[in-house]
Amino acid sequence: MAHKTFISYKYSEAQDLRDRIIESLGKDASYYKGETSDSPDLTDTSTENIKKNLKDMMFDTSVTIVIISPNMKESKWIDWEIEYCLKNITRKDRTSHTNGVVGVIMKVDGKYDWFKYSTTNSDNCSVSSYYDFKTFDIINNNRYNQDPKIYSCDKCKCVNALTGSYIAFVEEDDFLANPDKYINNAYDKSENDASGYKIYPTR
Repeated sequence: MAHKTFISYKYSEAQDLRDRIIESLGKDASYYKGETSDSPDLTDTSTENIKKNLKDMMFDTSVTIVIISPNMKESKWIDWEIEYCLKNITRKDRTSHTNGVVGVIMKVDGKYDWFKYSTTNSDNCSVSSYYDFKTFDIINNNRYNQDPKIYSCDKCKCVNALTGSYIAFVEEDDFLANPDKYINNAYDKSENDASGYKIYPTR
């Protein structure tokens, strides 16, 4: 089942990946509600006007794809967009519920080590870790927030990469190869107002 999606990203460094994500959606790209090359240029408009346009695009979406890129924290809008999509918003007697969110890690120079690294625990579990300081607090606060936690390994207390966090991280190659898998995973976690997670909708 296709879901209405919005892509949150830093324009100056992730526009190409944004376009490849839309292309990877195939016929489901018709459900994409974010900006495209045909969208109006808002560069010189007011903050309130930009927010209004973003709200209009995001209101009836159900999944937000966040591109995790090296300089994303320089964006004026990504953390605000995530905050908006994590809240229940009512407009004209209609309420949009909390979006599912997936973070797509951008590949830089053919690698992901600018953001992701692996460690091996004492029980030989291999665990992926991330340089959290490179992302917004609202993303980090919605990581490892499954409630109650379900551990993949009871000994080292590691969690499943897709279900252990409300905002899961996935490498761009994996996402582009099977976007439905990760979009559906994000959507499934958002059902029933994301009751299986402690959601932190504010920055």
